[in-house]
Amino acid sequence: MSRKAMQAKKPVEKAPVTGMRLDKFLKVSRLIKRRSVANDACDTGHVSVNGKEGKPGTTIKVGDIIGVRFGESYTEYEVLAIGDHVAKQAAADMFRQVK
Repeated sequence: MSRKAMQAKKPVEKAPVTGMRLDKFLKVSRLIKRRSVANDACDTGHVSVNGKEGKPGTTIKVGDIIGVRFGESYTEYEVLAIGDHVAKQAAADMFRQVK
């Protein structure tokens, strides 16, 4: 087997995810169903990060507090984990409700 073929068979090691866009986190964690809706919520001021207005491109890290306003209710969530692809059952483990 050639060296190129052997290198092609090696699994690709991915660096651990340390940050993620706010709109993507809202979608992956299933706090908001679709990324386009998450973008709209951020653009209209319904989402905050650590007390500041959250834009769709804001980088989220573990430990950040995300506030989401749905109608009259306001809820805050602490980010516990970040991942690009998460199973539906594991999505609830990405955050915990603070308030």
